[in-house]
Amino acid sequence: MTKEELLRAIQLLSLTVTKVRHRECDKLKIDFEKDQLKIKAIKKIEGSCWSETFQSWLIPDSTAKLEQLIKLMGYRPEGDTLRSSHIIKIEQFKKWMGSKRYSKNSIKTYSDALLTFFRYMGDKPVEEINHLDILAFNNQYIIANKLSSSYQNQVVNAIKLFFDKVEGSKLQIELVHRPKRSHLLPNVLSKEEVKLILNASTNLKHRTMLSLIYSCGLRRSELLNLRPHDIDSNRMVIIIRQAKGRKDRIAPLSDKILKMLREYYSYYKPMTWLFEGQKANEPYNERSLSNVLKQCIAKVGIRKPVTLHWLRHSYATHLLEKGTDLRYIQELLGHRSSKTTEIYTHVSTQSIQKIISPFDEL
Repeated sequence: MTKEELLRAIQLLSLTVTKVRHRECDKLKIDFEKDQLKIKAIKKIEGSCWSETFQSWLIPDSTAKLEQLIKLMGYRPEGDTLRSSHIIKIEQFKKWMGSKRYSKNSIKTYSDALLTFFRYMGDKPVEEINHLDILAFNNQYIIANKLSSSYQNQVVNAIKLFFDKVEGSKLQIELVHRPKRSHLLPNVLSKEEVKLILNASTNLKHRTMLSLIYSCGLRRSELLNLRPHDIDSNRMVIIIRQAKGRKDRIAPLSDKILKMLREYYSYYKPMTWLFEGQKANEPYNERSLSNVLKQCIAKVGIRKPVTLHWLRHSYATHLLEKGTDLRYIQELLGHRSSKTTEIYTHVSTQSIQKIISPFDEL
């Protein structure tokens, strides 16, 4: 490939390629949104590895290796003109979502999903795409590669939104179906397990971040977007601004977490963000926070695949088990629909533990 073709392929595949030094060797750091097909492709490259230090996949610093990776990820250089038109369409889609005030994460998720679909369509013009093409994409790409139903739903949402609102084509939107939703129970930790995890870290900042997620039922992004003035100690609330769905909400601030926050603040003195990274005025890194949790889990010997969101689920379930009304829990979590909150009734053990098994009466 020429340098121009290589750069074009990197752009089309939504990759970020950076030269780094790892274990005294030159490497290429490959960053991309989590995609099982891309992960499978990078694993096929000889010398590839996952780096905990960089929190990225690394391959040997070689143009040949990079070209091999790009081909494994499905890039085809033919049809450049049409591919250029696809990129233009995606840019139009981004501008439309931007004008509708979609969040940056939603814009990236939807545009990346649409790009995946266009890559599958190859040289076929956007104007000629119909619902049968989407059916084939679902069967020959999503299902054939054993991708999740949630990812399929994400791509279908992006396709429907693009063709309905931006392209305005004659595509029969009503014939584009979504996969059946899986009804999974939220993962919940016991209070004892939560206590072990929160007390595992000796680092004040790490312990405060994890404790605040659990004590207020925050999402990871909500925690990292907090600013010092969002802690209102007079009213004993935390103000969570422009969370999911662009909604503000408040959460109660406990005396215990306020004491911890004051200790943290006096030691670290954050400026712009409540929790800042190694550089001042920059928010703490999402992956670094996930790694903090992993280290705590390993330290206390919990073998469950705990994520930060488990702390939020545990907060809601523990509130429910204490007798808190579901309507209040819905407000505290920022759920749009009460049906979303009702799922916690299925994991609460408060009522279930009162049921006596007939086996015990034999």
